[in-house]
Amino acid sequence: MVTEVQMILRLLFAALLGGIVGFEREINEKAAGFRTHILVCLGSCVIMLTSMHIFDIYRGLADVDPGRIAAQVVTGVGFLGAGTIIRSRASIVGLTTAASLWSIAGVGLAIGSGLYIVAVAATILILASLLVLNKIEKRVVSKRKK
Repeated sequence: MVTEVQMILRLLFAALLGGIVGFEREINEKAAGFRTHILVCLGSCVIMLTSMHIFDIYRGLADVDPGRIAAQVVTGVGFLGAGTIIRSRASIVGLTTAASLWSIAGVGLAIGSGLYIVAVAATILILASLLVLNKIEKRVVSKRKK
């Protein structure tokens, strides 16, 4: 059973990792930035903690699956992410921001369930995708235009 102190530490960790990814989105002036990523990561962490708590309370009394509530995060954040996608003339913008929101929700779920190393690794990979791959993508596109 997870103690309340452990739950609070998990929430703080979720805010930290969500903020790191959100900061990258914020400095690049994307629709969903610092606060949004923190809230999504925190919210998914709370939902995972609640799911696990419900499972502990009803274990042996009722057929409870802690993954069912958490699975709804994927749907809900997908809907939230869809709101960041905008069609602008011949192009679509916001897909990466939507994907980063969806990914950071997964980080929150991982933290909520106690998978700290997985959450940190995922955050590093998310940042690498946003920072490093963005530079590579810009180089490839600029070479294509020449």
